[in-house]
Amino acid sequence: MSPVAPVTSGPYAPPVPSRTLTAVSADGARLHVEVHGPEGAPPVVLAHGWTCSTAFWAAQIRDLATGHRVIAYDQRGHGRSPASPACTTGALADDLEAVLAQTLAPGEKALVVGHSMGAMTVMAAAGRPRFEEHAAAVLLCSTGSSRLVAEALVVPLRAGRVRTWLTGRVLGSRAPLGPVTPVAKRILKYATMGTGSAPHMVEACARIVHSCPRAVRHAWSAVLSALDLDHGVRELRVPTAVVQGTDDRLTPPVHARALAAALPDCVGLTELPGVGHMTPVEAPELVTARIRELVGAYVTGAAPGRKPIPAQTDQINQTNQTNRIKEGA
Repeated sequence: MSPVAPVTSGPYAPPVPSRTLTAVSADGARLHVEVHGPEGAPPVVLAHGWTCSTAFWAAQIRDLATGHRVIAYDQRGHGRSPASPACTTGALADDLEAVLAQTLAPGEKALVVGHSMGAMTVMAAAGRPRFEEHAAAVLLCSTGSSRLVAEALVVPLRAGRVRTWLTGRVLGSRAPLGPVTPVAKRILKYATMGTGSAPHMVEACARIVHSCPRAVRHAWSAVLSALDLDHGVRELRVPTAVVQGTDDRLTPPVHARALAAALPDCVGLTELPGVGHMTPVEAPELVTARIRELVGAYVTGAAPGRKPIPAQTDQINQTNQTNRIKEGA
């Protein structure tokens, strides 16, 4: 199947980067990297999730690039990065280190943002010297560190062995996703997005997910099914914020709350009512605002030890956001 093209207009159309480069990972894997915004501006590094690509961050890139240097890359096998036989969390960590080394100056600090598998990439890299050299703070969006299949709510059954088995079969399916049809979009919306997500959001996500090669999707599903990065959470010693949708079926809020409790330096858990797994697409303004807060607090010359963001669960009022979404703004 030929890759499905991303949307070409609106807030989720991928912006044109200022420049592109190829980062080479420890095992020789080549990674497509995009840099947006002015050189010398505060850097933000974006790591997307399973079956996605740099296009997933279009809304954040477009908003942030006016005053930030936004670095986004395609995970191996995703987007414009060629597939690699090595499908492990260690390889993901190697890839992130390669991107940091080839886009940031020695000792330069950035906010590192990960969504879903991208956030797991951050956990896998925690404690590594190059990650600690460059990460001033972290934002984890819609993710978990272990028990992903057992806790997922994609299959509407009570928790237990049957639901876990069926969920593993669904997420690990080798079946092609096929073209982006109305039925395909309904299935994707049910599994990954909140019920209030506007059609243009669903369309953007469907085009991105359906572009992921079937073999890559299957290979990484096996890694996620066996995921155990609880140790990585405990090693993530930089200030770390968590953003979570309350209606996330893939990584339900139980994961975010466990992360907030286990992180050595959690600087806030934000739960977004009515939002599903695709938080940067479903609540773009709120996720971008959180990124701006963290950059201001920890990247652009904040005093050592400053923690202006309370380490507590914070539910954002979604009334205006929900109205905007339903209107398709």
